[in-house]
Amino acid sequence: MTRVLVIDYGIGNLGNVVRAFRRLGAEVRLQEQPEDLEWAEKIVLPGVGAFGDGMAGLAARGWIEPLKRAVVAGIPLLGICLGMQLLFEESEEMGCHPGLGLLRGRVRRFPPEAGKVPQIGWNRLEHTGSHPLLHGVPDGAYVYFVHGYYCEPEDPADGIATTVYGIRYASMVARGPVMGVQFHPEKSHRVGEQILRNFLSLRGRGAVHEWGTNTRMDGGGRL
Repeated sequence: MTRVLVIDYGIGNLGNVVRAFRRLGAEVRLQEQPEDLEWAEKIVLPGVGAFGDGMAGLAARGWIEPLKRAVVAGIPLLGICLGMQLLFEESEEMGCHPGLGLLRGRVRRFPPEAGKVPQIGWNRLEHTGSHPLLHGVPDGAYVYFVHGYYCEPEDPADGIATTVYGIRYASMVARGPVMGVQFHPEKSHRVGEQILRNFLSLRGRGAVHEWGTNTRMDGGGRL
């Protein structure tokens, strides 16, 4: 039984995420503070709402440095929706706010050509299936989105799936043990369930070099 720690930092309803992992047989703890981080084999950072509020919630509960240490230790970390955005260096949502900086890049608002913002509803994932998080997920599969901002990785290779909403953007990202999905897998039926199952099946705690030579942290705490 995989031990999954879901971070509660005061943003959004986390019950659906917890229930989704428990349905897949994981042992799940919903945790407000990082004292149980050594227990975890996998870490999940979910969330909905504003980027600045999310970072303030993480900081107030003491999560920022422990999360960076967990990534260095090679513990797989999955950001969901706002949680994926928080993985990046900064966001332009309601000003300029620094993020966790685990991935290089920026969070931007959809441009006018995207039409109605936020994007709410089902849209397609386009991918080559080369990342283990996408095992068994068909190219073109539909998942459920609710967001008005998108992630722009500095390195395009960090985007493992894209979606088109006025523009083409990275809807799934991964670099070493750090992964993110912009959509809500817990609301995306069988496709979302498969992605969560794939996350549970990834290798657990281990030295970060096991994820490849491009996953070492730099001086700024980024991968």
